[in-house]
Amino acid sequence: MKKLLQEFKEFAMRGNVVDMAVGVIIGGAFGKIVTSLVNDIIMPGIGVLTGGANFSEFKFVLKQAVIDGTSQEVITPEVAITWGAFVQTVVDFLIIAFCIFIAIKVMNKMMRKKAEEPAPAAPAGPTQEELLTEIRDLLKQQADKK
Repeated sequence: MKKLLQEFKEFAMRGNVVDMAVGVIIGGAFGKIVTSLVNDIIMPGIGVLTGGANFSEFKFVLKQAVIDGTSQEVITPEVAITWGAFVQTVVDFLIIAFCIFIAIKVMNKMMRKKAEEPAPAAPAGPTQEELLTEIRDLLKQQADKK
């Protein structure tokens, strides 16, 4: 059992798993932002263009609900194909996919730009001739000392 827990700890603390967990959390938060963008900003504009219609309320009723006449209690619920909710979900997906596409495109552009930057030049050192001259002078000094 102890070995199993140790293996799990190694697995869970591996960089890839932690990075993936962070990505999932950020993705969830990003999804909420995009959903709010769609629901609160884009869809009302589309609703105005379609005469105030709310897509999420569009549906095909296959069977009407059965309601008790005296207590107004629903005996059998309505059976409907809620195609408007599907349209809303597709619009959400397309906007999220587009936003992720743009974010990745910007990141790739930044990575390419960084890769294209030339490496800083090494400090200029003495040329081969200067080194040979220096060695000659040092040898000459040593010979003069003898």
